[in-house]
Amino acid sequence: MQAVLDAVAARLFENDESLIRIPDICEATGVNYGSVYHHFGSREGVIDAAYNQIFQQLVEDDIAIISQVSDEASSFEEFVFSMAPLTGMFSMGEERRQRRALRVRIVAAALTRPELRALISVSQERITAELERIVANAQGRGWVRRDMDRRFIAALLQVMIFGRALDDISVSAVSDQDWDAGMALLFAELFNLPK
Repeated sequence: MQAVLDAVAARLFENDESLIRIPDICEATGVNYGSVYHHFGSREGVIDAAYNQIFQQLVEDDIAIISQVSDEASSFEEFVFSMAPLTGMFSMGEERRQRRALRVRIVAAALTRPELRALISVSQERITAELERIVANAQGRGWVRRDMDRRFIAALLQVMIFGRALDDISVSAVSDQDWDAGMALLFAELFNLPK
């Protein structure tokens, strides 16, 4: 069944889910049509499972980057120097635009599909909890403002990054340079910078 999920996920990266045909997936993977439906229950079940796999991978990739940068910082200056560029990294470039668009597409699909929502909610909680852990650690060291709830900051960081998906579809989107400069200013507000 992993071969089926991988094949569906690969197609979802390139196409809309309406173009996914289970007979094509079975032919490409050599998996029996009946086995696919027995395991996943329906075409939508296969797509939901593939969306969940994609969502998990996107989340795990981001957690790995954020955790490494945060956990390796030994001073406030190192923390700021390491964390500030992440907003630009997560919001700029074609690959990141595609990743944001796919994640938003999965979330949009989950709004009307309770089974998918239940699947991806676990991964979403993982990234929020990991960001919350990083914020709590930084607050404990006096590096991040303590007058804001750490879970709120964890959610805000995601809003700052994925809010770019709305601008991505604009006719006259904010340039990468202007976005990065604005995000750096907003991000700096979270730090306990010397007055």
